Amino acid sequence: MEKEELLDSLKSKKFPDFIIKAFDKVKREDFIPSPFKEFAYDDNALPIGQEQTISQPYTIAFMLNLLDLKPLLNKSSRILEIGSGSGYVLALLAEILKNSDIYGLEINSLLAKASSNRLLEYKNIKILNKSGTNGLPEEAQFDRILVSASAENLLSLSQLLSQLSDNGILTAPVQHTIYQIQKKGKDTIKKEFYGFSFVPLIEK
Repeated sequence: MEKEELLDSLKSKKFPDFIIKAFDKVKREDFIPSPFKEFAYDDNALPIGQEQTISQPYTIAFMLNLLDLKPLLNKSSRILEIGSGSGYVLALLAEILKNSDIYGLEINSLLAKASSNRLLEYKNIKILNKSGTNGLPEEAQFDRILVSASAENLLSLSQLLSQLSDNGILTAPVQHTIYQIQKKGKDTIKKEFYGFSFVPLIEK
């Protein structure tokens, strides 16, 4: 599939223009090992080494949409991604939220180093080589948190929920379900979207 075909496919699924524009701007082939670059714009997950994958573009767009980023477009906000892998989603977020501080946690040291080098042009991205299980409390509270690997259960997300600002949104896969959880004071509003596949979140 060519890039324009992928963009047309995402447009047909009614994703917001600012998400489409980010996919247009960020070159997915730059985040994929050489043997797989020819498949960069296929709507499939691809291996990035270290037994990890770069997610299917549709799935990424779906999760970005669940984060409800539109209210943050012209604001200074704080964003956290758990399991940042190749750095592709961080780059998409940085294109969308140019005034925000964006943090990526990646437990694999090789992936963390490679993605840090790859994203040097983005001054608002900081990648840390550490487990994301407990989030990043020293930089909390976050307006949005995205988990890009499958948590074992909802309970394991409790530390991350505590680091959300009021009205903040956490989007995370648990097994084959993507959850959108919005914090409203002491309450949370939870929505479930079934039918996805992710590599498991590595805790140690």
